[in-house]
Amino acid sequence: MSYRTLSRRAAGALGLLVIATGVAHAGGLAIHEQSAYAQGSSFAGIAAGGSLSAMFWNPATMTQQGGLQSESVLTGIFPSTTNTATGGTYAGFPFSFGDTGNIAHDAIVPTGYYSWQVNPNLWVGLAANSPFGIAETFPDRWAGRVFAAGGENLMTFNFTPSVAYKISDILSVGLGVQIQYAHASFTQGLPSRTGSGLTQQAGLSGSGYGFGWTAGVTVTPTPTTSIGLGYRSAIDQDINGTLVLPGGFGFIPPVSTPGSVNTTLKLPGMLSLGVKQQLTPQWTVLGTVEWTNWSRIGTSNILQPNGSPALIGLNQAVIPFEWKDGWFFSLGAEYQWNPQLALRAGVAFEKSPVTDSVRGPIIPDDDRTWLSIGATYNFNAKTTIDLAYSHGFVKSAPINITSPSNPLFAIGGGTTYTGNVDSHFDIISVGLRYRWDNPAPAKLVTKG
Repeated sequence: MSYRTLSRRAAGALGLLVIATGVAHAGGLAIHEQSAYAQGSSFAGIAAGGSLSAMFWNPATMTQQGGLQSESVLTGIFPSTTNTATGGTYAGFPFSFGDTGNIAHDAIVPTGYYSWQVNPNLWVGLAANSPFGIAETFPDRWAGRVFAAGGENLMTFNFTPSVAYKISDILSVGLGVQIQYAHASFTQGLPSRTGSGLTQQAGLSGSGYGFGWTAGVTVTPTPTTSIGLGYRSAIDQDINGTLVLPGGFGFIPPVSTPGSVNTTLKLPGMLSLGVKQQLTPQWTVLGTVEWTNWSRIGTSNILQPNGSPALIGLNQAVIPFEWKDGWFFSLGAEYQWNPQLALRAGVAFEKSPVTDSVRGPIIPDDDRTWLSIGATYNFNAKTTIDLAYSHGFVKSAPINITSPSNPLFAIGGGTTYTGNVDSHFDIISVGLRYRWDNPAPAKLVTKG
């Protein structure tokens, strides 16, 4: 296969973004898998640079990439999430609805990056990502059906044009604009009829746009030390859609307002600090601390076009999150085996924004540990391949929706549910980096 064919495929991978289904395998609704290079070290040090995909975390890292370059990444996410009921309204007689089985979907998440060095100090670039998402399918007849039933889906498509400026060999800065499209759908069960056991569902779906920005700085105080700090701003994602309730034999619950609705999903900002320290010509150690402002998400109120609350029966239609801020810590190392091959590994711990008091079946998130390995192979000065594998261990998470203090209790109309969630995931990622122009030949240094 020619390098020209490889290049065309690298450009074409960006087009796959429009068919991606996002699956959240970072805290909350976030998708961390934006770089095969970074995944190999559990994203340790990525805000300090290393590959073009580092611009997702910090646009200033573009100044490390010369000429005209692209990076295309395909990531396969293979999750398992199972809800096991221990009690609640529909866990026993007369319904005895049971567990969910695996509700999570396998998914392919593609990302694409482009940068162009306009002059020795100025770069322009474009990133295309899916930074938030979830995809699940629940059975209708399960013990927690009033809190989740049918399909639950969030897909986001984010395009970020950016600029970066190299102030000196020590300092670079970057700035970008986020343009984000989102489509969301959510289904919950309506109370079953005790005599017949019939089940009905209420559905909410819609789409919309949101806007934000991104900024960053890199500092290289010594030839062996790189430090990067990047920020992706919060986005208020406005969603316009439809509330659908069953009719006919299922009957519409009284005092309901099906039809056009809207809401705002308050997605978080993210601050990333990355450090890379070269110890020897072969060994480099990497570190990341990342903070995500999930506490701003609060509760998404579903409203009618006139601004009044949308109703399902006597209950206001809401999507309650009420999370706290999330944290991500990772350490990694890279070994330069030879001029063509680099090996890396990393471990990460993620503190979930979802607490026991607000956890529900749709996003039953809890603390998790990542273990990752990866490799980079340079075919020549223009073509590079990155490979990575990660396994995630997620802490077994309890769900207890039996108290009015849990915000989910209200949307269930007093229905209760208790259970446990067991989750884990595997991630495989491949990236293709290509330089479209011809690198300048190395200068021959001679003694005078």
